[in-house]
Amino acid sequence: MTNKFIFKNIAILVGMTILPLVLLFLPKDFFDNGPTLCLFTLVTGVNCPGCGMTRACMRMIHFDFQGAWLFHKASFVVLPTLIFLYIRFFVLKLRQIVKF
Repeated sequence: MTNKFIFKNIAILVGMTILPLVLLFLPKDFFDNGPTLCLFTLVTGVNCPGCGMTRACMRMIHFDFQGAWLFHKASFVVLPTLIFLYIRFFVLKLRQIVKF
């Protein structure tokens, strides 16, 4: 393993540390307004099965569980799963650095 590998993993860990903080400090309604970025909705004009998930997860991050439920009920499964996978990947990268 080279220094380049270690610096790359450190950069990933720093980015992974900053991202949740940015989402936490953004207001919970940050993604509520503006045009949709969903390609399915843009092409068909119909909401896709995942529409509202980003807004629901932002509500859950800010402990607005009722708002999250109203935007997308599956967020109560999706966000904890994403958090688990996020932490697992973070620990994997951290172990790669420590092992070196």
